[in-house]
Amino acid sequence: MIETKFINLKVNDQLITVQNGDRLLSAIKKSKKSVPTLCYDERVGPQGTCRMCLIEIKRNDKLEYVASCTYLAEEGLEIYTHSETLIEYRKTMLELSLSEINWDEDSMKKTELTNNEFSEAVKEYEPTDYFPKLKKREVAEDLNPFIARDYDKCIACYRCTNICNDWEQASAITIDGRGQDSKIFSFFENKLMNSDCTFCGQCINTCPTGALSNKKIEIKPEIKKTKTKSICPYCGVGCGIELISDGKKILGSTPDFEAPSLGSLCVKGQFASWDFVNSKERLTDPLLKNKEGKFEKISWEKAYKVFSEKLNKSIKDKGPDSTVWWASARIVTEANYLLQKFARTVVGTNNIDNCSRT
Repeated sequence: MIETKFINLKVNDQLITVQNGDRLLSAIKKSKKSVPTLCYDERVGPQGTCRMCLIEIKRNDKLEYVASCTYLAEEGLEIYTHSETLIEYRKTMLELSLSEINWDEDSMKKTELTNNEFSEAVKEYEPTDYFPKLKKREVAEDLNPFIARDYDKCIACYRCTNICNDWEQASAITIDGRGQDSKIFSFFENKLMNSDCTFCGQCINTCPTGALSNKKIEIKPEIKKTKTKSICPYCGVGCGIELISDGKKILGSTPDFEAPSLGSLCVKGQFASWDFVNSKERLTDPLLKNKEGKFEKISWEKAYKVFSEKLNKSIKDKGPDSTVWWASARIVTEANYLLQKFARTVVGTNNIDNCSRT
């Protein structure tokens, strides 16, 4: 058995314990303070490019500046996250980022439901328009139904390309060009529908500025919103989602990064795990075709009676295998178990399947 080694250090004079091999960022997250991490997504590991997580470390009375997302924890280190020098430094870095994008109050509000790291950093450090505005990146015109690409808000953190290539391994988007002329690009005419994109939405979820956003969620900022943890209803994997509502109606959903799925969703989970609830075509009552061939509402009692009569007649005339039973991933495991037990034991057929298998 491998013994876990623990490391003790201080973050702003607060004693913190982390495991051997942890980065300093892990220690900071356990403290009362936090640092901006605009290029960092823990699923793909440290990048060290945005330099916003830069901190001061004191070792043997010597002061050094290191990126907390890349530097490994050491015994006895003293870490300082918000010295006057660091605060001024981060403010300057944000001013540089703001000089290359279009950013306003609406931009800040649009990222409230997904990744609001950039907004939080702007609120905390209050940058000004010190640097001259640079040429903005082009907005990609893309008629796909799911992802809006507003690259004049892109700060070139490349979290989207990292998550697409390294985590999802779809390699649907890449970096094209250099410097301020660089842009996020997808092969085959820069159209996501023509690329290898699976529309998992991870680029949306990791983007810190709203340069990538969900076209299906348009919620007015003034609406009071709540988030409720739930499970995606589309298959048996059980990925975590958070349903957004106004107390009366479901308005959308976002991934649950605290769930075992770590925020990963397929296209159904990301963009369709909620809207069917509000569909006008959703069945709320049993329907039965009348003599004119049109569906009309009936009571549950009548529905049970008609079902029982037709089921018994089919089994009597053509045998149990004349029936097929479909289970659902949108109900609990116990209900699916009862259905297959009913099909096999009561009816006497193995003709049972469900959408989770496919």
